[in-house]
Amino acid sequence: MHYYQFNIGDYKSHTEHLSEMEDLTYRRLLDWYYLHETPIPLDINETARQIRMRSHTDCIAIVLQEYFERTPDGWVNHRANKEISKAGEKSTKASESAKARWSKAKDANALQTQSESNATHNTIHITQDTEHNISICPPSGGLLPNCQHDEVIGLYHQHLPTLRRVEVWNDTRKGFLRQRWREVAEELSKEKQVQANDVLNWFADFFQHIATSKFLTGRVNDKSGRSFAADLEWILRPSNFAKIIEGKYHGSN
Repeated sequence: MHYYQFNIGDYKSHTEHLSEMEDLTYRRLLDWYYLHETPIPLDINETARQIRMRSHTDCIAIVLQEYFERTPDGWVNHRANKEISKAGEKSTKASESAKARWSKAKDANALQTQSESNATHNTIHITQDTEHNISICPPSGGLLPNCQHDEVIGLYHQHLPTLRRVEVWNDTRKGFLRQRWREVAEELSKEKQVQANDVLNWFADFFQHIATSKFLTGRVNDKSGRSFAADLEWILRPSNFAKIIEGKYHGSN
């Protein structure tokens, strides 16, 4: 999200006890949270680097403890999650329409599947992250497979060899992949008990789909004449991920 509502009175009533530096820390953490729509890294030093407050890790720790909840995948703010969820609801109809196009597409711009079974089952409904996704709450029974980071990175390198290679895999990037993995796994689990290989097959198809886009692979310039090529972090960001599935970047092929 690049915009969120800010209630001055409500904020003031909840933060009057904070020091000036703690108040600044809280605002920067909220801005980062809304912008990335993913849990704040557990590593305090990494978080300090992300919000440009390297010399104030003590303030970061205080604010996180008071206003955020620690989860295995990072610090979450449930109130912010609700706002993100509301924003996601606005694009529900568009996403459902895109999902239908995604599953039915058969032309050169469509996803090139690896198997006949994947051709009808490897679809996913993506909007902006909701409270459920950001808090990384496992579904009933906890049957979803764990995210296979190295395997997904390997598939990215295999199917998109011309794009920028992954050299650093930090907490932010891990968070993006865990959330996209969960979304795919939850969608696939609606029809059967999903295994890690099912999700990996979906990502293999997804990366092959990206390979057919001249824009995403840097084979065509944008309207301003500039070239662009995606990388894995860019691909995994919530809004970009949804737009790729919707076929937004395949129109010029």
